[in-house]
Amino acid sequence: MTVSVVLDIPGVSAGRKYVRHFLATLLTMSGFSIAISVSAEELMIAVASNFTAPMREIAQSFEDQSTHKVRLAFGSSGKLYAQINHGAPFQAFFSADQEKPFRLVEEGLADAKSRFTYAQGKLALWSRKPGFVDNQGKVLAGDDYNKLAIANPKLAPYGAAAVQVLESLNLVQTSRARWVQGENIAQTYQFVATGNADLGLVAQSQISRDGQTSRGSAWLVPEDLYAPVRQDAVQLTNSPAMDAFWQYMKGPEAQAIIRRFGYDVSTHRATIEPQSSQNNK
Repeated sequence: MTVSVVLDIPGVSAGRKYVRHFLATLLTMSGFSIAISVSAEELMIAVASNFTAPMREIAQSFEDQSTHKVRLAFGSSGKLYAQINHGAPFQAFFSADQEKPFRLVEEGLADAKSRFTYAQGKLALWSRKPGFVDNQGKVLAGDDYNKLAIANPKLAPYGAAAVQVLESLNLVQTSRARWVQGENIAQTYQFVATGNADLGLVAQSQISRDGQTSRGSAWLVPEDLYAPVRQDAVQLTNSPAMDAFWQYMKGPEAQAIIRRFGYDVSTHRATIEPQSSQNNK
């Protein structure tokens, strides 16, 4: 059993350390362990919207095993990056790409040593209608759908990947008039889930668990049709609580959750410099 004792006796500050020592000795002799001071922190973490479900589960599991609390803010990587640049009080940033965390490091707003690739995402063509999406994605080349939802490619890395897929399939020109763009991948998913779009290029993590599509029909887009969606995280401020969360993110429990939502974590310890930054050198 752990007993937490906090002493704050007015007028007795000079002798406080002796009282603490006495209580600690007494409790230890009685078979108790003692934690004189427990410093609980609240972490504020910015997270790309594609990672909403796994991060909620990871944060809850971390809280269950620690004294710390985690507050999460979700949005497009582009908007979160802009908010950080304007002074938003986030302590960490989990982006949907590698470029933005790298830029924060270059701008002196993040800890370079903390940056790591926590997941590699995958795209899926999805419809809420069972049987609507075939197992080769040929529905994209036809006229049987009204709208195609994609995330804004200027703000969301999954949107940029969606455009790459359409370019690889030579379908940009024929499909562009049907595009409806979500501000982030969460809004993109909602367009399809609510029936405002028949099809959507969404994150696989939004529609599947343990490799199975949870609703409707889907085609897992071959990864050779778009650049890998490697997702980096970076610490914006340092603290013991943040270090504990970082360690937990790299541990087996968090990795198992990430895999269950369809991400690849085989590169989680790698820190790969964004191609755009390499080209600028």
